[in-house]
This record gives sequence, structure tokens and C-alpha cells, in this order.
Amino acid sequence: MLAVQDVRFAYRHGAEELFGGLSCTFTTGAVTAITGASGRGKSTLLYLLGLMLRPTSGAVLLGDIRVDHLPDARRAELRAQRLGFVFQDAALDPARTILDSVVEPALYAGSHRRDVTGRARDLLERLGVAERADHRPGEISGGQAQRVAVARALINSPAVVLADEPTGNLDHDNAAIVLAALRGAARDGAATIIATHDDFVLQHCDQRVEL
Repeated sequence: MLAVQDVRFAYRHGAEELFGGLSCTFTTGAVTAITGASGRGKSTLLYLLGLMLRPTSGAVLLGDIRVDHLPDARRAELRAQRLGFVFQDAALDPARTILDSVVEPALYAGSHRRDVTGRARDLLERLGVAERADHRPGEISGGQAQRVAVARALINSPAVVLADEPTGNLDHDNAAIVLAALRGAARDGAATIIATHDDFVLQHCDQRVEL
């Protein structure tokens, strides 16, 4: 279970608060869309759920444990072991090969490279970019980079998958591949949460949180 209880957030003291005391639970095994107009805090909510920001007030729960106030080292450990994040711009390291980028989160989580390389290649194959494994981000298209970012987010079979506008800059075919992989993560038991304004994505989500 992933949940927020009475969450509010402001980027600085005295700034306008977001969310107004939001409480909701994100269902395991389901795809939940976070929607709302620009500026309502869709990406910010993902960063709170992903333990990259702390709420001004309220709580973030992972399972039965409150996690928003844990020490930074413990939050980083949870991010590595239980969370997968797809950033809006793919955020691939330009100096690393595609395969290295996908494997990297598993190494942070304590796995040995030899134990995860096969899964990384399987994910790249599933997402249609296996032939690019030895390339670098500057040598692939934006749509391919976003599919690589999804593979990277799924490498550890995370309990929670967070995706920030993952189809925002993609054509329909690439968007369908990305969405199928995210829905597959939900079928495997993950709470899959997508910040989106894409009608195509919304049609394939099980739940919706409107900000």
C-alpha cells in the first residue's frame, strides 16, 4: 500500500500551499492517473510519493510505515529497493550505455551486475530497444530514450512505479509501448501511478486522482 494522509506542501515558507490536505490510497495492482491543470502539483505529488521531497505537513505511508520523516539514508534505500521512477525527460546519463543505465538502479539496490544483466536485456527487448543496448543516449531517439527510462524504472521489480508524464512527448505507437509496460508492472502487483494529461493514458487507467 502507498498512501498520503492530510498532505500539504509549499516550496518555501509563505508560498502557496499545494493539495490542501490531500488524503488518498494508491491501490496495489492498479494503474492510477494523477490529473489536473498545469501548476496543480502533479509532478510534486510524485516527488513526495517517491521520497524526493518531504511534505510541509501530513504523512506518506509505504505499507504500514510512515516514510516521509525517515532519515535521508533510509529514504534513499527505500527508493532504490522499492520504488521505480520514470522522469518526464528520461534523464539518462549521456556518458553511460543504454544497458548500463538500465542496470544502474539494481546495482544501487545491492544486486550484482551478472545477476541483473539478463533481466535488463529482457526489459529492453520487451520495450523494443534491445538493439540499442550498447548505444548512448545521444545516439537514440527521444521515444527510444523514454522506453529505456521505463526499463530502468522496472529493473528492480518495484512495489511502486511512479511515472511523470511518460507519454507527453511520444507518438501514439511509442506511447502504447510505454503504457503496456506500465500496465504490466501493475499486473505484476505494483502500485503504478502516472501523472498525465494524455487522454490515451487516462482511458487505460483503473483509478484517477484529480488535483
